[in-house]
Amino acid sequence: QVQLVESGGGLVQAGGSLRLSCAASGSISSIGPVTWHRQAPGKQRELVAAISSGDYTNYADSVKGRFTISRDNAKNTVYLQMNSLKPEDTAVYYCNADLTTLWGIRLLNFWGQGTQVTVSS
Repeated sequence: QVQLVESGGGLVQAGGSLRLSCAASGSISSIGPVTWHRQAPGKQRELVAAISSGDYTNYADSVKGRFTISRDNAKNTVYLQMNSLKPEDTAVYYCNADLTTLWGIRLLNFWGQGTQVTVSS
């Protein structure tokens, strides 16, 4: 069974850091482009960061200079390093990825279940 699992969320004080992981498991041979999104209560889901297969990155203006997205292809894992966290970063964080299975089947727009990040003031 193919899964995309986020981890690393938690409760942190403002100014602190967290590193989120997005790991593909199951019969996966590779991960393509990956995006991190977040959704705060009562708000729409928003794009936070993106990384291409060739390691090109892009960030929402609200997190530029504070968040860093990276990938470890050997582990089929993408990370989101979040520094200088603010209370307004509080949300459920989701990753979305294009996956390729061991049989060459592409699974597009695959979502994880999310991980909660809470930043206290």
